[in-house]
Amino acid sequence: MNNIIELKNVTKRFGGITALNKTSMNVTSGEVVGLIGDNGAGKSTLIKTLVGVHEPDEGDIIIRDKKVKNWTALKARESGIETVFQDRALCPQQSIVWNIFMGKELTYPFGFIREKEQIREANRLIREIGFTSKLIDAESPVGNLSGGERQGVAIARAIYNKAELIILDEPLQGCDPLARTTIMNVIRELGRMGRTVIVSSHILGEIERITEQIVILHHGRLLALGNLHAIRERLDNIPHRIEIGTDGPKKLAKSVIDIESVHGIMFQSDSVLSVQTHNLGDFHNSLPKAIIEGGHTVTSIDNPDDDLESILGYLTSGSRL
Repeated sequence: MNNIIELKNVTKRFGGITALNKTSMNVTSGEVVGLIGDNGAGKSTLIKTLVGVHEPDEGDIIIRDKKVKNWTALKARESGIETVFQDRALCPQQSIVWNIFMGKELTYPFGFIREKEQIREANRLIREIGFTSKLIDAESPVGNLSGGERQGVAIARAIYNKAELIILDEPLQGCDPLARTTIMNVIRELGRMGRTVIVSSHILGEIERITEQIVILHHGRLLALGNLHAIRERLDNIPHRIEIGTDGPKKLAKSVIDIESVHGIMFQSDSVLSVQTHNLGDFHNSLPKAIIEGGHTVTSIDNPDDDLESILGYLTSGSRL
């Protein structure tokens, strides 16, 4: 896979405030990347830097392995980078096809619009991103659509504009559960299509279910970058908490207490044993042997700390998971 865009030690200041501080990252073709952080973490500044609204004060922007000078929004669009902002910039009084082709209409040599071809293409685009309802077609007014469906139209427009990288700025913010489900399905479909997507959000649980790579920002600093589980594994000095469902937690405790990587045990209930370990891999490798040799019945194994909420909380506060 090839890098679409790369940032190297990018810093952006506004007066005395450093919004991005020596941030380095790259976005590879075909990835769905989650960009997360609290308000003021630097997410919006990072997005606006990626799309050319802001030019870095320091550092380099590299497009397909070539360093770019005087980075602008026009250069970003010419490089195939499109952004869908929260307001989506749609005209609700107009149809889906009008909104998709607005400003980039298909025309004949003398300027007449190829309306039938536009309708066919708009229908293809909205079906491609997962619109299945027969009640929605290219000529449906955008004003009649749900929030999630409008987000889908904005994404379809980005695809029509031949976007190689689609950046979604807080697409789930302010959406009801149905709209969030629609948007998440659209993002999953983009991933299945091999599209490259960055999703900015503070709704961590939902981001976790739709992204492959995670970028965590805090006060302008990049705290973590990579696969969720790989990030979690790098935090070796943090106790991992494992909850094991069993019909005999006290009996199971006697079998697992001798595992070298176990440093704490707690009885959550009559059917759940909680184990703490500093080495998750070693514990999972040793656990099956302890279960089999002890003749235990195990109904579930859960790692409740292996989620974005826990990781973000640790990285931003230094507290134990």
